[in-house]
This record gives sequence, C-alpha cells and structure tokens, in this order.
Amino acid sequence: MTHPDFQPCTRTRTPPATRIVTLPGDYGQTDFVMRRGGRLQQVQVGYETWGTLSRNQDNAVLIFTGLSPTAHAASNSEDDTAGWWEYMVGPGKAIDTDRFYIVCVNSLGGCFGTTGPSSIDPATGEPYNITFPELSIEDIAKAGHHALHELGVDHLHAVVGPSMGGMSALAYALQYPDELDYLIVISAACRALPFTIAMRSLQREIVRCDPHWEGGNYKSNADFCGMRLARKLGLMSYRAAQEWRQRFNRARVPSHRASKDPFGIEFEVESYLEHNAKKFVDAFDANSYLYLSRAMDLFDVAEHGGTVNAGLALIQAKKTLVIGVTTDILFPLEQQVEIADGLRKAGREVEMVELESIQGHDSFLVDAERFSPVMQDFLAER
Repeated sequence: MTHPDFQPCTRTRTPPATRIVTLPGDYGQTDFVMRRGGRLQQVQVGYETWGTLSRNQDNAVLIFTGLSPTAHAASNSEDDTAGWWEYMVGPGKAIDTDRFYIVCVNSLGGCFGTTGPSSIDPATGEPYNITFPELSIEDIAKAGHHALHELGVDHLHAVVGPSMGGMSALAYALQYPDELDYLIVISAACRALPFTIAMRSLQREIVRCDPHWEGGNYKSNADFCGMRLARKLGLMSYRAAQEWRQRFNRARVPSHRASKDPFGIEFEVESYLEHNAKKFVDAFDANSYLYLSRAMDLFDVAEHGGTVNAGLALIQAKKTLVIGVTTDILFPLEQQVEIADGLRKAGREVEMVELESIQGHDSFLVDAERFSPVMQDFLAER
C-alpha cells in the first residue's frame, strides 16, 4: 500500500500496480545512510509482487532491474500490460509464479515510485534534484534489502539481476551474504571497463550541456534534446552490429516519413533511434539517469576486499549462475568470466553460460529462446 506521507516523483509516472514501502532508518535513526556520504529521510521503494510467500518463507526471489525499467517486470492482476521481462516471469515460466514469491524493486535513485532526485526532499519541500546524495550500487541493494524486510522477508531463495541489476545483485550478496541461497547475475560485471565508463560519461555530459537541464533544476523533460541524444548513444551500445545490419541494413524510410531537413532522418535505423529516444525522454527523469549511470561507473567489487577476487570470496551463495552474451560490447563476456572464475577460486559452485545471441547487451530483454531454458533449468534444480 502507498504510505500516507508518500511524496511522488514530480517528473515521472509510477506504474499502476507499483506499491510503495517506507523504509526504517539506520542505527536507530530515521535517516537512510548512504555508502558514500549523505543521508535521506523517509526513503520509499516502489515494488511489485507475483506469487505467494510460502509458509516457511523459503521461496522468495528478488529481482533488481537494469538502469531504466520500472518494477513492473510482468503483468499481474492489478496491471495487465506486459512487463519488461514478461517472457521470464509468470505461471510456468522460468521464474515461476506458481512456485516462487517474486518481488521486483525499482532502484533507489530511480523515478518510478522509489526515492530519487525528482522526489520531494522533506527538509525543503522541493525536489532533491542534484542535492540528492551521491548514489552507489550498494545503496540500491541496501534499499531492496530493507524493503524486503518491511514486507516480512528476511531470507531469499534467490537474487536475480540483469545489467545494472546484476551489479545490484552482486552488491546484495556482498553486503548480506547469509540472507540468500542462490545468485543469478546476467550481463553484468564486477566493475566497469574504461570503454563503458567513457560511453556513460559522454552520455551524462550530453545531458548536462543541454540548456534545458538548467543545472539540474528543470521542471520537465519536455524538449530535452540532451536526453534524447544520450539515449540514442546508449541504444547503439545496447545492441550488436550484427543485429543492426540484419534488422535494418540500409533500408530507407518511406517518402511520406522522410524529413524535409536536408540532414534529417532518411534511414530506418535513424527512425528507430529517434522513436525510442523520444519514448525514453517522456518516461524517465534526467537526473535519475545521471545518478544511476554514475553509480554503475563507481561500483567496484574490489572495494569489498582489496581485490576483485577477495571481494567475490565474501559471497556465500550455495550456487551462482552467471550468464554472458558473446556480442555484448557494454559488458563484454570476459567480465562475466571474471565473476565466475573469482567465485570458483573462492571454492564456490558456479554455472557459467555463454549465449550466442546477436542482440548484444539487451539480449536478456528479448531473446526468450536462449535465456528462458537456462534460467528455468537452474531454478528447477533448486
């Protein structure tokens, strides 16, 4: 249920089935303490659930999302629209709602029900904007952890996360090693590579250079050219070159859709980027984009033990499934191999799966044929 004091995000829309839980503070205080300094008051987390918690409370599965999705991973009785992981979550599907009690949380710093830069700061009555404290992936994992405890779940059968969600799943396993049995990390990494940092840094700079950003104090995303361009750049890194060629090749837009601008849209691939960028600008808060993007760059498993392997050795999951995609340029396969090898060196049981999907980093969103059987087999074994 929505907390009576809930202050909604001011620049986005929360999905209809998303419920809100208010978190307790840390150390007997009312504030949520952030890993890199700073505090938040009255932190709220947007979440959705599927299935039923077992009598022994041993069937809970937590899903962390990538950077931009809502908590609406799949359709349910309150919202029958397809979720971002519709093929994966549901009765008889890989993450089976007949067997598991599934909770998907919107990330701290986000903009779909969870406290983020567009939320109202209780101390000022105005949006946080860029006064929001520096965000870490560990903060996202902690908010998910605290939300589960407020829902009466103190131990998880599994934690699952793709992309940024995979980083959040790793952070959860690092910070709460005794509170989960199994870990599933998809197209994620122990830390960002220079190429990825450079890509996201450029995206953030494009947003901040747009006059409509107004130093982070904008009123809406409307006419936000910087966000549109940043999203286009992101889309180019989410998919693989093979897919672009197979899907669009050099197809041109029909004459009635062609731009009158001599340098306007002429190819179908340009039209695709423009359409999806506009959808993103209409739905996602620019400051949330900046904070979540930066949190991914800052995440480093080595901070938890001195080296990556020492950090991974802290994870106590009974078994971990690591999935990577051969065409992923954003989180290359070598990074998933690093996770698997580090866990094996620590004596942990690991299943590493390499998929040949042509959809690149976003394969987990669309390639049901390859991803579903792997997930279903792993969870069925349990």
